[in-house]
Amino acid sequence: MIEAQPLSGRAGWYGKELDRSGAWICSLDDTQREEIDAALAGVKRARLPLCGFVRDDFPLASTATLLAQISDELENGFGAVRLRGLPVERYSDDDVRQIFWGLGHHLGTAVYQNARGEIMGEVRDESKRADESYAPIEAGKVVSSRARARSTGPLRWHTDRCDVIALLCVRNAKAGGISKLTSIVTIYNEILRRRPDLLELLCQDYWRARPADEDGALPTHAFALPVFGVQDGKLTCQYSRTYVEQAQEFPDVPRLTAAQNEALDLLAEVAEEVCLYSPFVPGDIQLLNNHVIFHGRTAYEDDSASQQERLLFRLWLSMPNSRRLPRGFETLWGTAEAGALRGGVTQPATGARVPIAA
Repeated sequence: MIEAQPLSGRAGWYGKELDRSGAWICSLDDTQREEIDAALAGVKRARLPLCGFVRDDFPLASTATLLAQISDELENGFGAVRLRGLPVERYSDDDVRQIFWGLGHHLGTAVYQNARGEIMGEVRDESKRADESYAPIEAGKVVSSRARARSTGPLRWHTDRCDVIALLCVRNAKAGGISKLTSIVTIYNEILRRRPDLLELLCQDYWRARPADEDGALPTHAFALPVFGVQDGKLTCQYSRTYVEQAQEFPDVPRLTAAQNEALDLLAEVAEEVCLYSPFVPGDIQLLNNHVIFHGRTAYEDDSASQQERLLFRLWLSMPNSRRLPRGFETLWGTAEAGALRGGVTQPATGARVPIAA
């Protein structure tokens, strides 16, 4: 049995309490909106390419101070921030992309999200696309995380392989698509209280797949990593049940035990009990520290006739104030060192996690 102790700090919140207080929500003011407008105008005057400029090309003053406070909140506070007040209705979609890219530079460094060089993702329904990326799943195979995310279906609890995921809501669906988030610190503490034997399993290796639609052709198709790890008193978690299920398709991967599955079931059960449901408002930017926050969503329904079609832009950010990770986590992250450039997907041709210009 592990000799674990409950984790303390503001990252251990309960959804109902956080929803009631609204303490994780902050808003842009008029001065900050004017700064963003001016920075966008400068980028357009200079004819800088989409997602092709750096922080100094997008100067901010008051807004940069706010983003620094948000960065600290993500690492040392709730681990979740909803930034409101960006008037997306005033901009073209390309303008919104430029603004999001500029704001992202004031928080961290954007890393690649798949082996095909996706640096700013678009979360929308692409299930009807007739290309190889969305080919029908083989019989008996687990539907990939990418296919789930780019459909109208619900998303199970998961983290992404970056320090912080940023989602900007451009448009909502006709119905549904409600964002769900939950504190991994609270889940850890609740499982410790209820079933310390299962927490012990979650602090040991689970095998996960390296999906070809995300990682490309890698020499290893699976890797082992604990669900939970604690280093210097701070928690980290990297988890998607889909990857665990996909790994079970490989005959050389050890079979999950009944107890390991029971632990994952309890994790999902507790996550749902303590979570926060928070609908997006267009212009919202949701930022989550993947080390301490699970996220998911409800299913949604688009309506093209009324232009109510869900669209979120997504950045994966490596953060300069990130925590040190336990030994062994470099298997996925590239490095476990605090503040290092890490996470994301290395590109097959270059081995880079970020655009070369960065």
